[in-house]
Amino acid sequence: MIDRESVRSNAKYLRRVRPIDPDEIAEYVAGNPHPAVVRRVLREEAYDLGLFERDDGTFVPVEEAPVSAPGWGPEAFPDRYAHALEDLLVERDGVNWHRDESGDRLREVIRRLKEDYYHKNPVEYDADVALGYAVYHLPDYYAAVGYVLDDLTERSLLSRRLRVLDVGAGVGGPALGLHDYLPDDAVVDYHAVEPSAAADVLDALLDETRRNFRPTIHRERVEAFDFDGPYDLVCCANVLSELDDPVAVVEDALDALADDGTLAAIAPADLETSTGLRAVERTVADGRDVTVYAPTLRLWPGMDPEDRGWSFDERPRIEAPGFQRRLDDAGGEPGTFRNETVKFSYSLLRTDGERRVGVRADRSRHARMADMEDHVTDRIDLLAVKLSRNLADGEGGNPLFKIGDGSERLEHYAVLTRESGLNRALLTADYGAVCQFENVLALWNDDEGAYNLVVDAEAVVDVVG
Repeated sequence: MIDRESVRSNAKYLRRVRPIDPDEIAEYVAGNPHPAVVRRVLREEAYDLGLFERDDGTFVPVEEAPVSAPGWGPEAFPDRYAHALEDLLVERDGVNWHRDESGDRLREVIRRLKEDYYHKNPVEYDADVALGYAVYHLPDYYAAVGYVLDDLTERSLLSRRLRVLDVGAGVGGPALGLHDYLPDDAVVDYHAVEPSAAADVLDALLDETRRNFRPTIHRERVEAFDFDGPYDLVCCANVLSELDDPVAVVEDALDALADDGTLAAIAPADLETSTGLRAVERTVADGRDVTVYAPTLRLWPGMDPEDRGWSFDERPRIEAPGFQRRLDDAGGEPGTFRNETVKFSYSLLRTDGERRVGVRADRSRHARMADMEDHVTDRIDLLAVKLSRNLADGEGGNPLFKIGDGSERLEHYAVLTRESGLNRALLTADYGAVCQFENVLALWNDDEGAYNLVVDAEAVVDVVG
């Protein structure tokens, strides 16, 4: 049994002097343990000690500078992960896994997944379902997580030294996206909670990660998991709709956050899962000292939204990888088994009061969405968050965007009827941006049961955060 504390003490001393060599530390530890044993201990303690293992096998302090935005925008799912997944498919069903009986079985699994998902039926993740889920969802889930992390790196809130908890990690799309989003010199103590057969796929794919991305898979239900933090980042991606009590799980995860940590909840963009995520966000934020960091900012202190809450982002498509194309081409239903769309809803929660944009609305300057009934047919000024891309049908319709200020009781949409240099910011502002609207016309849309804020030639829109 190695004296672990002695290894730690020597590492703490040497890190101030020179790179830490396991061969050297072995000489100072009682019993002269083998350097390989010392290296294993240093790897296990790397996050706590803030150590990065170099290619030559020595350890140095992790860079203290926070992670910078990497310009995330994947056009394709990385080949190394695609090959690892296809190796699993070949191992099970041979090189023609996508054809004949095995291909038919996998295609039927994906059809059933879609059907169960649409009807909100519970899904049992056996080996077939896990592989079908991986084939269909790995690329878009991989892409989505990086766009969510951009909200943190833009304000330098993501450290190079991270302890991560991935609740319901599934087959690993978010984990791989996180890995590739972070710089090569990051040190990550990654913990996945995944009780199903999806953990076998996850385990194989995590073999493709860097040596300083150190994974542990907990094959147990999250309800029985001991949230022993603190964690710098907790990810609940595409899982909340499958939990019996998602609010309780999110609250347990928030309790395990580091003081400056973030909980990232992500869901598919469809109505049920998207609004379900927003309901969890609102319940948690209303019941405890939790701040919605992004994107649905509360711009009015003491107010909470009560609208349906269907809000999602959409990013550039990700090219269907080879395994999707092969399965699709052999199935005789073109496009059915390719999934290139990247659409997702998300919520970032913190317990330190930080918000992506610090501005607040002011009653002396801004109308409040909670009072919009009083402003119908008036021209008003307001502060609002842009909460969608263009929702207009077809190319001929007026650009339409969901907006919110955190007080809304019904849906509000900004409609651009006449573009000008003074209001073009409505088109160019990013999802989640806070915009100042001046002289917009408030109207009630009886067909949609919503309010329209008409942005015409007399209106002004500026991005304020």
